[in-house]
Amino acid sequence: MPIMNWLTRVFSKNKANIDMAQFTPVPSQGYLVGGALRDALLGRPFQDIDWLVVEPEQAAKEAAKLLGGSAFPLDEVRGHWRVIAANSTRDYAPIGSSLEENLLLRDFSVNAIAANKQGRLIDPVNGQTDLKNKILRMVSHKNLLADPLRSLRALRLATQLGFKIEEATTQAIAAHAKEQQEGQAPLPAWERVNEELNRLLLNARSACGIRLLNQLGLLDVYLPELALSRGIGQGGFHHLDVLEHSVEALHRLTQGFPDADLALRWATLLHDIGKPACKTLDDRGNYYHFYGHDRLGSDMTKTMLRRLHQSSEQIKRVSQLVRYHMLPLPKNRKEARRFVHRRREILPDLLKLMIADREAARGPLSSEENRRAYRLALGRILEIMSEAPAKQPLLSGHEVMALLNLSPSPQVGQALRFISEAEAVGDIKNKAEAAKALKNYARKQGWLN
Repeated sequence: MPIMNWLTRVFSKNKANIDMAQFTPVPSQGYLVGGALRDALLGRPFQDIDWLVVEPEQAAKEAAKLLGGSAFPLDEVRGHWRVIAANSTRDYAPIGSSLEENLLLRDFSVNAIAANKQGRLIDPVNGQTDLKNKILRMVSHKNLLADPLRSLRALRLATQLGFKIEEATTQAIAAHAKEQQEGQAPLPAWERVNEELNRLLLNARSACGIRLLNQLGLLDVYLPELALSRGIGQGGFHHLDVLEHSVEALHRLTQGFPDADLALRWATLLHDIGKPACKTLDDRGNYYHFYGHDRLGSDMTKTMLRRLHQSSEQIKRVSQLVRYHMLPLPKNRKEARRFVHRRREILPDLLKLMIADREAARGPLSSEENRRAYRLALGRILEIMSEAPAKQPLLSGHEVMALLNLSPSPQVGQALRFISEAEAVGDIKNKAEAAKALKNYARKQGWLN
């Protein structure tokens, strides 16, 4: 069908308009497409803007000049350009043989809408209707499989927008996930998987998204270690299996601490992944123990996040939170000081994880008395955290070496840590007390004759 006839048919079918002033500058020969248009139609904030234009390089350079930004080629082979300006990203891609073909190759109907310079909407697959009904629907099964990431993106979009995935799309995603799990369909690059999972976890509905991943089989594809916790019963303080408890903890975290950062959300989701490999029945055979799951889980977390190509800093923080989420809370002020001194680097995030973990449990052994004791212990820690740590150590490394007649060695660092903690918990208050305590410590360690 000639392009003008097709546009006439689509325009007559879709009378809606959108104010294009919010997307300024608008290319003279171009169409707005993608997530920015979709979100604007939903009344949601948007940041990244996508254009289909005849001359991407020219359009990008003109926009960069008007916005005071910079333009550069994003994909020289395909002729894609990008402009970075004023905390926004604008991409310019060639329109190709026709606008119709471009839209009909897109992933979901809500992303297959375009707007011309006047703001008139072009909607060949009724994406506006799906927006109104809050439905996520694939444009075609072929399109869904064209990019191995699209199944995961569908779940992330449905979570982000609060949409329901229509039945045919749901079935196609589940079938695709099974093929990917069995090695019959390709996997996307792990960097792309990481980006989608991060965006999912940062959403307020992230727990719903993880449950959807589990229901449609994508959890086994992308987070198989977490999937192993499915159906692992617990008992005791728990009323859910390990997987459901982990997801519920994530829900509790996002509801109680909506500003929780990405590392804390990952740690909350993964805090119990070591349990399946550590389960043992108690002496009476009533419920499982999971001794050592915090240590194993920390190691597993490192492996998982490295596979996703997360930063070393992120991996370190998440694995630390997983490693120490089972620490016993202090029973008195001195223990609270020791707790804060040893774990200050990951506080208060560790407390937030521990609270979410506790609130997600609520098993038969949970009681108001236990919860009250837990709150009191948290209060002790928070009180100590409000105190500023000592600025200067009571003894320097040189003073330690002179006092104990040591050469530079790991023992010096161990001694300094001992002094630092003793001061933090209030056992020593000056240099004389520090020297005396250190000599006693060194004698017990066998460092002195």
